[in-house]
Amino acid sequence: MSLLSRDLYIAVLGANGIGLCRRHGQENQWLGSVGLIGERYVDWSLAVDTLEHLLSEHASQGAELSVVLSAHYQRYCLIPWSEQIGSPKELLAYAQACFEDIYGVSAQRWCVALSPEAAGSSRIAAALPQELLLRLRTLATQHGLRLRSVQPYLMTAFNRFQRQLGHGDLLFVVAEPLRSVLLLKRAGQWQAVHSTGCTDSDEALTALIARQCELQDNPDAPTLSVYLHAPGRLNDLPDLVGVQLSVEARSPVPVRDVLFTMSRAVA
Repeated sequence: MSLLSRDLYIAVLGANGIGLCRRHGQENQWLGSVGLIGERYVDWSLAVDTLEHLLSEHASQGAELSVVLSAHYQRYCLIPWSEQIGSPKELLAYAQACFEDIYGVSAQRWCVALSPEAAGSSRIAAALPQELLLRLRTLATQHGLRLRSVQPYLMTAFNRFQRQLGHGDLLFVVAEPLRSVLLLKRAGQWQAVHSTGCTDSDEALTALIARQCELQDNPDAPTLSVYLHAPGRLNDLPDLVGVQLSVEARSPVPVRDVLFTMSRAVA
């Protein structure tokens, strides 16, 4: 196996930009990003077309590719535990029914991924357009790359900072520049997942977290530990009362780009 074949390309599909990083060993080389123009958010097909141009310019055959998706490209849902589920196929059908209850029946087909949990536990599910996944697989094949993973940034960030979060009741907030996702866990069980359009300013995040805590207000419940990860706040870290920041190790950041920060979270 050549040294080149051990390279990993990390592509980040953000709400308004696409970035590409090359990782060799412990070294991350930022290959650049391209902004996307839209009224507010862009269609995923434009994002994949832009990624294709970046891969054509930078990627080498025989390497691997991991794709990180902004919350803009996914839907989220809490999947309650059900004793009636007896197989992975039934679990997937149950999860799809939960999505339809929230979002309605869609003409577009969606691929659903569920968090691994023990029996008796609720799960967090993420859904992305099936055609998007197929396009990414085709794109990797066309460039001679092995598609290692397609990851929601929410779960990438949670896995990255999980050791910091402890085992108590918690609210974990991933605040991308244009959209935030909140994960709530109590007594070891997932209780809620919410995705909402929101800037990552201190004022907006303070209001967002306060609303979520008010919804969970229960005098008999333990106090929530609140954690915040805001990859776009590179120059001015958030400063919110009672909120703990989940950030990468404080080391010099060679590139001031939110997409580069998001790429660093990939294990």
